[in-house]
Amino acid sequence: MRIKGRCAGIVLGFTLIGAQAGAQQPLSAIEWLNKNPPSTAAALPAEPPIAQSAAQPEISVAPLEGSANRAIGLVPASVTGLPPTLWNNSETRVLIRLISDLPVEELPAMQSLLYKLLLAEADQDPDAPATQTLLLARIDKLVELGALDAAQALIEQVGPERSKALFGRWFDVTLLTGDEDRACAVMNRAPHLAPGYGARVFCAVRAGDWQNAALMLDTAHALSLIDPHSEALLERFVELEAFEDAPPLTLSGPVTPLVFRLHEAIGEPLNAASLPRTFASADLREVAGWKAQLEAAERLSRSGALPANRLLGIYTARLPAASGGIWDRVEALQRFDTALNSKSPTAVAKTLPPAWQAMQSAGLDVSFAQLFATDLAEIPLTGQARELAYEIALLSPDYERAAQLYSPRSDRMSFLTGLAKGDLTGFRPPNPTAAAIADAFGPDPAPQNLVDLAAAGQLGEAILRAMRLFDDGSRGDLNSLTQSLAALRAFGLEDAARRASLQLLLRSPEA
Repeated sequence: MRIKGRCAGIVLGFTLIGAQAGAQQPLSAIEWLNKNPPSTAAALPAEPPIAQSAAQPEISVAPLEGSANRAIGLVPASVTGLPPTLWNNSETRVLIRLISDLPVEELPAMQSLLYKLLLAEADQDPDAPATQTLLLARIDKLVELGALDAAQALIEQVGPERSKALFGRWFDVTLLTGDEDRACAVMNRAPHLAPGYGARVFCAVRAGDWQNAALMLDTAHALSLIDPHSEALLERFVELEAFEDAPPLTLSGPVTPLVFRLHEAIGEPLNAASLPRTFASADLREVAGWKAQLEAAERLSRSGALPANRLLGIYTARLPAASGGIWDRVEALQRFDTALNSKSPTAVAKTLPPAWQAMQSAGLDVSFAQLFATDLAEIPLTGQARELAYEIALLSPDYERAAQLYSPRSDRMSFLTGLAKGDLTGFRPPNPTAAAIADAFGPDPAPQNLVDLAAAGQLGEAILRAMRLFDDGSRGDLNSLTQSLAALRAFGLEDAARRASLQLLLRSPEA
């Protein structure tokens, strides 16, 4: 059992699945991608001398009054390849709608691109209302995807005390990441930031101020400031011994992070697997059982929120004690991992197909490719095992290198190999989806409306619209598929276009 290297940090966990694209020379028709040559400054006009003596004058120092803009984001432009003006010229309400409505759960390449957009550094004024509104939308999308560590880091970069809305997000996220004591310390110093009386009562108890907690709870009850279910939870949280013989509470109303943690604190934990993905991280803690950890890890991996290394670590933490369902998947992967470590071609050829089928059925094929494609390429396989290993390599970040080393033996594999290299000239598409992809890699220009958006400094919006087109294309609108991929290539996102195309073809039933 092994884990292939430790994750170096939040960003490397999921935003840079396709980070090798940063080393590519962008293929672009957009002016901002081209490096502007330095201009020659005009000579200053001659002026008469104004000094009355050669004595050194007194020097006064004052700060320059400049722009309040600063880089907001976790991934620098040198890594993303995106300009710092990513969001500047678009309407905030349009960006918020595009971000919140964008479905990317089905394709890891689009997930990776979305994470890149959400976490990219962009020059903005953190105190400007439009900036904060957009920032909240970025944070909310990260939380929706289950990327709580990234959401927390983004809030802390800007400063959770900058607004009540930011603090409210921070408090909710820390409740699920286990950092609630930090948020409570701030709230106890600045109660005006509290998202509600329930949060203040919770933090007072965490600080050991039981008397103040009880007083605030009584006040909230008298003024009807807390919903009945939360109030009942807080009563038990403040005076748990008084409710030792009381029946369990019946859940009513929405489950917030505070409600979730209160249920846990009073010994009536909620099942995170039945809640939105936001709560899945809670089952990654050691207090959760192994099966709960496995299910949470798979769920977060499918949304791109959990690094593949972390998934492997949970998969190989112990031996399965049961069979069926997820246990069969764990056993298949562990057997393959052992075979790969042995470097035996026979053992690998035997264990690879069942492991691959198991991971495919769970929507974890790309995670599998990220973990094993490189080592798998070093095993001298033959026949069907060799073909399967190559398809797995095409789903990995090293797809282009694999294509350079492979000699295809069928029209289908020839097309996929050409796609991995970015040149489909002379290849016959095996199906209509492949034909639409081939059109995007041809000479026809990208959609003019998206090109115009990017040229006007609205690149972030243009990319989001292209991603929406790709989603439509993946559901059968082949014209939208062509337009989306052509636009991504025009924006210099060649790697994203190729990886999305390969994943769509290799993961679809008709492939």
